[in-house]
Amino acid sequence: MSQMLIGKKIGTTRVYDESGIATQVTIIQAGPCPVTQVKTEETDGYNALQIGFGAVKKIRQKKTTIGHAKKSGADANAFYRELRLDTPSEVALGELLSVAVFEDVNYVDVTGTSKGKGFAGGMKRHGFKGLEASHGVERKHRCIGSISGSGGSTGTSRGVRKGKRMAGHLGDVRKTSKNHKVVAIDVENNLILVKGSIAGANNGIVTVRTAKTKK
Repeated sequence: MSQMLIGKKIGTTRVYDESGIATQVTIIQAGPCPVTQVKTEETDGYNALQIGFGAVKKIRQKKTTIGHAKKSGADANAFYRELRLDTPSEVALGELLSVAVFEDVNYVDVTGTSKGKGFAGGMKRHGFKGLEASHGVERKHRCIGSISGSGGSTGTSRGVRKGKRMAGHLGDVRKTSKNHKVVAIDVENNLILVKGSIAGANNGIVTVRTAKTKK
């Protein structure tokens, strides 16, 4: 069965194997996550598990969230995620999931929110090359160039086409990086070390799940 946990990105470091080769890894504090709802085809039309993560101060808890969490016997959480399943879940309502669920998993997919970098030009946002900076070139080295044509009689409409790569907001989007190798798991401290980098800043919320495309 596919597994999923909500966690927090701690940072990056490197680990060494027995031969002395260094591997860059990202440390994720995943779980423990209580199972706050078990969905089935009979009650909801599909099979799924809903889990929670993150403590919330009592003064900030909403009555709807408190009532929802009370059904599973858990406290109100700050974040909730849902994992769809092909078959009915064997996990019971209120059960606490830890990083131990990934002990037999070799690869995981990690979803996070990338760093927001505000308004950016075309070169930084899309990697445009720009014009030459040699003698005689007009000062448009970082310009994105023409954005639309005026030849309506040539079969192309006038105006900017949909999807044109231009300057705009960069970052702060949901990104999923796939097939991260699980390097190590620390059940006692709820830590999982995955190879490579993942989207988001330190202390950002991420979702770790069993890889879909690599077994």
